[in-house]
Amino acid sequence: MSKVATIEIDGKKYEFPVVEGTENEQGIDIKKLRAEAGVITLDRGYKNTGSCESAITFLNGEEGILRYRGYSIESLAEKADFLEVAYLLIFGELPTKTQLDKFYADIKEESAVDEEMKKILDGFPKSAHPMGVLSSLTSALIAFNPSSVNVDSEEEMYKAIVKILGKFPVLAAWTLRKKNSLPLNYGDDSLGYVENLHKMMFEKPGKSYKVDKEVIDALDKLLILHADHEQNCSTSTVRMVGSSHAGLFASISAGISALWGPLHGGANQAVIEMLERIKEDGGDTKKFMAKAKDKEDPFRLMGFGHRVYKNFDPRAKIIKKSADEVLGQLGVDDPVLDIAKGLEKEALEDQYFVDRKLYPNVDFYSGIIYRALGIPVEMFTVMFALGRLPGWIAQWREMRLMKEPIGRPRQIYTGANLREFKEVEKR
Repeated sequence: MSKVATIEIDGKKYEFPVVEGTENEQGIDIKKLRAEAGVITLDRGYKNTGSCESAITFLNGEEGILRYRGYSIESLAEKADFLEVAYLLIFGELPTKTQLDKFYADIKEESAVDEEMKKILDGFPKSAHPMGVLSSLTSALIAFNPSSVNVDSEEEMYKAIVKILGKFPVLAAWTLRKKNSLPLNYGDDSLGYVENLHKMMFEKPGKSYKVDKEVIDALDKLLILHADHEQNCSTSTVRMVGSSHAGLFASISAGISALWGPLHGGANQAVIEMLERIKEDGGDTKKFMAKAKDKEDPFRLMGFGHRVYKNFDPRAKIIKKSADEVLGQLGVDDPVLDIAKGLEKEALEDQYFVDRKLYPNVDFYSGIIYRALGIPVEMFTVMFALGRLPGWIAQWREMRLMKEPIGRPRQIYTGANLREFKEVEKR
């Protein structure tokens, strides 16, 4: 017998079906609540509201579990590369060798960006934040690809997907090169997806490109760890915008803007900015650990704990190892990174943080790695967007294929009641 939930309002009872997911998650389907009872639910920030049913990502914050399409994040980070994970997220299964080779070849084929896009980039000052530039350039792709995608055509859907996967790294690299006054470039067909991205970002004119394998491996893992994270702010934005039947590029541009916020994708940038402040204050980590524990002190320790994970962030465990390897390999001498390592050590040993499970999260370690690689702090969220791109695509595709209705939340009105209009002379 199917489960039902009973809601009683003014002595009258209403029954609603209980929906159960494959991991035994349960939700009350209240779509008929307003029609039958004349009321709505109020859930500020949608913290306890399911907006959809999805087969892409499973997240259990209490137990520190993250899985893409049923595969643990630990196994994917260890055994897969970023494009394999992208294919898995978008199409539901890990690709065969033939499928993966074709996927990569098709992405390379679509990596050229119209030269007129450079004119748009030229219009931005160097002081422009890279996320604003990236959002604008992604939206501008629509002008060069104006036809809407027929979501009932697998061929058209596939072509739109490989286009954005091919062009997005170019736009991200150009954003950095503009900021660093470097000539705009393209990738190298002989390189892998992540190595190509790194080359486009950092290749210097007149110098041969070389990079350590540990660096590429760390970047690859970081992109995998950020590839999807269930119905977060930017992903929900992509689905909401896409529910109006806006195209893939427009929906992803909206997701980039949502990711830009310091409470979402800007968290790893906030980590480095906090470390810089500690350095400027003299670098006393014990002083700032004490400030973090003082409820009366406005200082907040960035990069520790997580809004969703109540135990530990499984992604942080994976990337900590890469952070240690990269810092060891590069031999970076940076007082800010020394402060980071000091904070990490103290937090892992301090009973206050241990009892509250305030462990370093993925934003803490990703910020450290990006800084060690010489990526400017303003570009950190762009790197996040590069990783999250497959998740956004997968969520948009799923939403369109499921023919979800246009998103239209309700509200509880708290404004003035009906008022009589007064002519301006009588006000």
